[in-house]
Amino acid sequence: MNVVYNSELYSVLAYPAQEGFEVVDKAGGRMLFIRGETAFFFRKAIDEIPEDERDEETIDDFLDSYCVGARPISFH
Repeated sequence: MNVVYNSELYSVLAYPAQEGFEVVDKAGGRMLFIRGETAFFFRKAIDEIPEDERDEETIDDFLDSYCVGARPISFH
């Protein structure tokens, strides 16, 4: 597991062995694990954000759109 992004609102963790990413919405208490083709397109979309626009606000907005279908984090 590698932390690839961390802000006040979101964390993105990479799992190279599973070829996936975990997106954690800290404020919303939601988590989304993506792998395979979805992870490929996620990475591609991140890479397509122009370098001069890669600030925390832009990336957090992008991640917010990905977390729309995320499930709430629950503890047992």
